[in-house]
Amino acid sequence: MIIYGKQVCLYAMQRHPDTVKTVYVAKKGVLPKPLFHQFHNKIKFLEEKWAQSMSKGGNHQGILLEVDEFKQRSLSEAKQSDFVVVLDALTDVGNIGAIVRSAYALGAEAVIATGVKQLNFSAIARTSSGALLDMPFLIEQNILDVLNELKQVGFATYGAAMEGTPVQEMTFSKKRVLVLGSEGKGISKKARAKLDSLVSIEMKHAFDSLNVSAAAAILIHRMGYAVE
Repeated sequence: MIIYGKQVCLYAMQRHPDTVKTVYVAKKGVLPKPLFHQFHNKIKFLEEKWAQSMSKGGNHQGILLEVDEFKQRSLSEAKQSDFVVVLDALTDVGNIGAIVRSAYALGAEAVIATGVKQLNFSAIARTSSGALLDMPFLIEQNILDVLNELKQVGFATYGAAMEGTPVQEMTFSKKRVLVLGSEGKGISKKARAKLDSLVSIEMKHAFDSLNVSAAAAILIHRMGYAVE
């Protein structure tokens, strides 16, 4: 798997050095000296045109890494945690990466993407600023099966929706699931039927809604503390 961009690459080199196969450098001084010496046997210097080709025109900032392929976690592992985020048919890797970053920073313990067959893990690693490399993450096709299995082991399920109860008025079960729908359609009707409660973010001004990743950060933070 190829990842690029200074922040995610330095994160991977510092936190997961054993996964790094090759360090491609296209800009002098991009690596701190300690990392340059640590990985000197794996460094290859590239011309800009080759770096652009490897990053498919993305902003590589002078550094790319070849790392081990991303390994998904299992649903059985997610069931052992207390706080899970479930994505209902989200496909935008920018939003998914931002949600993964917030989930990791704010205390969720697993993220499950549903309703998709595959995702670009390289892009999610980049847009999550490397958090994907540490956040338990998996893809499960059927959200109903996921919610049923989580409910069977004691999880309460909460869905983000504009008509829900304001989050500041709620307390949450210790074992809890936050379901986030796509920006266009929200949570699907079939998934809503499985939810215990709907939760919302109260707006101070007349405005429809927040970006799903911004809403996720607020809800995850609140659900991390307002626990029964």
